[in-house]
Amino acid sequence: MSVGSYVKQSASSGMITLQADQSDLKAFADFAALVPKAATAAQRRAINKTLRWLRTHIARAVSQQERVAVTAVRQRLRAYPLNGNGQGKLWFGINSIEASRAGRPRQTRAGVSLAGRRYQGAFFKKVYGGQPDIWIRTASKHFKASDYPDSEVSGGGGASSGWISENGSRYPLAKAKISLEDVRPHFESWSKRAHQQLLKVLEQELNFELQKYLRGTDRV
Repeated sequence: MSVGSYVKQSASSGMITLQADQSDLKAFADFAALVPKAATAAQRRAINKTLRWLRTHIARAVSQQERVAVTAVRQRLRAYPLNGNGQGKLWFGINSIEASRAGRPRQTRAGVSLAGRRYQGAFFKKVYGGQPDIWIRTASKHFKASDYPDSEVSGGGGASSGWISENGSRYPLAKAKISLEDVRPHFESWSKRAHQQLLKVLEQELNFELQKYLRGTDRV
């Protein structure tokens, strides 16, 4: 616990690590030395509660910014409870997300629309896997690569990577996806806000344990 909370990023994800540092715990050092099990329990609860708080707020923020259903964003967030080093972690996968998960697709003669987005010339259909998705033939005059990022490559391919061949036919398809790259700048601010929240909750939890100790009740 020599350093506070921090964030690390990779090409496809971000990992926010929550932990208190020694300077944050100076006011509680005597209590922690007296009843270390109670202090450890307070720290565990504080970190786990803050992870849930952080997951909720990130999901809402990304949902609003990228116009994606909050339930789909939450599936990209994975919390890891307190470990032996006194750290709790929140992983966030930021690979492009299928556009069909942004809301309820509506097929029209002109294409597919959902969540304020329009994919002209596209169609909503099950091509691969168990769920239908939004596709477009890459030969279509309405095809825009920016609307179909990071599609998986398969079979007959196409003129460039990211295109998928429809059952090996001569009509390669691309799946509509939404890039989450724009959420990267928020990682540092989320980490700072989460650390402040952690200190707030930690104080509450330590005070709870202190009151239990002063009342002479069973300790954790």
